[in-house]
Amino acid sequence: MSDATPGRALHRRSFLKYTGAFGAATAITTSLSACSSGPESTNDTGGGGGGSKDVTAVIGYGNDQSWDPLKTASAFSMAANHHIFEGLCDNDPISRKPYAALATAIPADPQATTWRFTLREGAKWHDGQPVTADDVVFTYDKILDTSSYTLAQGFFASWLKSVKKVDAKTVELTLKFPFPDGTARLTLGKILPKHIVGKSGGWETLDAGKAIGSGPYKQTAHHPKSNTTFAANPDYNGPRKANFDTMNWLAIVDAAPRVAKISGNSAGAQIADNIPYPNIEQLQKSGLTVEGGAGMNHIFLLFNTAHKPFDDVRVRQALFYAIDTEKMIQAGLRGHGKAAQSFLDRQNPTFRKAKTVYTYDPDKAKQLLARAGVKNLKVNLLAGNVSWIVDCLPTIKASWDAVGVKTTLDPQETSAVFSKLDQKKDFQVVASASNPNQFGIDADLIMRYNYSPTNTWTGYARWQSNSTAKALFKQMDQATRESDPAKKKKMTQDYIDVVAENAVIYPIVHTELMTAWDPKKITGVRAQSYPGINLLQAKPAAG
Repeated sequence: MSDATPGRALHRRSFLKYTGAFGAATAITTSLSACSSGPESTNDTGGGGGGSKDVTAVIGYGNDQSWDPLKTASAFSMAANHHIFEGLCDNDPISRKPYAALATAIPADPQATTWRFTLREGAKWHDGQPVTADDVVFTYDKILDTSSYTLAQGFFASWLKSVKKVDAKTVELTLKFPFPDGTARLTLGKILPKHIVGKSGGWETLDAGKAIGSGPYKQTAHHPKSNTTFAANPDYNGPRKANFDTMNWLAIVDAAPRVAKISGNSAGAQIADNIPYPNIEQLQKSGLTVEGGAGMNHIFLLFNTAHKPFDDVRVRQALFYAIDTEKMIQAGLRGHGKAAQSFLDRQNPTFRKAKTVYTYDPDKAKQLLARAGVKNLKVNLLAGNVSWIVDCLPTIKASWDAVGVKTTLDPQETSAVFSKLDQKKDFQVVASASNPNQFGIDADLIMRYNYSPTNTWTGYARWQSNSTAKALFKQMDQATRESDPAKKKKMTQDYIDVVAENAVIYPIVHTELMTAWDPKKITGVRAQSYPGINLLQAKPAAG
């Protein structure tokens, strides 16, 4: 949800499992400094003239959620982790084409059920220790361990049987059946240092923000709710080397200060994501490049089906039909969105208009509520505080109030919302942002991010034991195993119809995400249709 982020992750965010963030920040900064020196304050590291080898970025999402690559769905953490960690293979952030990262080559035969990988010679962890096959096995053992769920497990367990060590630099993956999409999934299995994470308290320390990987950038300091800093890794010998000496990523969730940070002659940052729609023209006129793209970014509703009357599908459907989506798109999104016609966005190769489409129909909403025997319903709408979500909330309230559902808006910090859900506290309905494109674009991955028997999102909704859900999960497994592409596509579209009809976790609108940068300071930027930034191919502008 990124944060636009959701996953067991929040689901999106499997999230914030630690407390005492202020004290944790001090400990993390101290220990990271022992590995690599770097800027540890929120002072700008790249606000000077063109050609600076330092860059300051503004990220419109919090940096105070989980940093564990195997479980986080935090937009900030995921974007940062692509610079810190490596998978056996990683994907280009725009084309999503896989390339060899820690491995020396991608699988030669994607249809094979055994994939053997040789690790890159000279690959080292940020503390100088060599990356070995033991680290790979350690990571995948965690992913496939059904006794301790991770978000990544939902992306691998259906098709990956086992991972074994062949020798110190070689590993072998055994698949349950041919699964060509698995190559692109390998980026979600960021390899972790066994000698660090495997120690007592190692997982908790990683979760809280101390990230030590093998990638092109080292994390040098981490201050929850403020900023995270990075420095180029001089030992990195992989395919996408660091082009900046240092990076300072500022976590600024509120729209006004985020825009101010990148605006004007004395701008304190060179690039910012999550640009508010009303500010696009202003930033373009000031000389900034502002680009974006449509994808799976969306505002969704998640219902607690254990809290009556939201166990009744008619009530859930009624609340979707009641929403004036076109008003939301114009008033909240300034035209940068489209009403959902499926769980998938229209650009997805598997998209097909669902059999149930929630076009604005307040009369139908009233009829459904009446058939369900619901009168005088009062709803507390818990919501994340991502700026564009907050802009959409008044339309939801006005729409629900208009059909007799008295609505109270309850926006909170996104981390607080999902900490509450992780703690299994009661709620009625959540509205927040999500973007499974953070993980990939294949429909199987997107749907399993939100729906599966052990999935965090499904758990939040208390729906996993429902008979309809169990039948859905069987349909999903059958589609995953189908080898014929055309049949697989139709099977996937058919079970998405079930998801649409039941509306337990479902999009209201799909939106565009906008990124702005100063072309006089930074080049090679490619705007993403999902939260965060990727600077692995960006460079300082000549100045």
